[in-house]
Amino acid sequence: MTDLSLDFSHAAPADRPAILKLEERAFGPGRFAKTAYRLREGVEPDWSLSFLARIGGMLVGANTMTRIAIGGAPALLLGPLTVEEAFRSRGLGEALTMKSLDAARAAGHGLVVLVGDPPLYERMGFKRAPFGQFQMPGPVDPGRILYCELRSGALEGHKGAVTSGV
Repeated sequence: MTDLSLDFSHAAPADRPAILKLEERAFGPGRFAKTAYRLREGVEPDWSLSFLARIGGMLVGANTMTRIAIGGAPALLLGPLTVEEAFRSRGLGEALTMKSLDAARAAGHGLVVLVGDPPLYERMGFKRAPFGQFQMPGPVDPGRILYCELRSGALEGHKGAVTSGV
């Protein structure tokens, strides 16, 4: 990972304003039009599965997990994964993602999905979703829909419309 002295902790509702400012700097105003943001709209993250990274008290990275349903079956949506520009390419995003995946696995969840860059997430255990497996709201590049089974066979039974909150 990185040689910096990082402090990882669970995110909490009180962290929301700082997380939103970090997302604004990283993704700009166009982020609200993205499909994944639309799924998270008005839904609180699962704070027990969401993590922050700080250096000297300064927030430099955040990852949230949100409960969703796929064809009525419960699943999780990973993201946004946000890292301050000056701290990118140091393994911080991967560390945050793995903390969320490990916590979700320990809590008994079976499936995590996201919309993202395959080369980045495939090294963390994500795979490209079979074409047509998930119907996301709004336009989305099907080649960027990824999933990670936290339990063997968890993808089975998860087919259809992806909706927010369960």
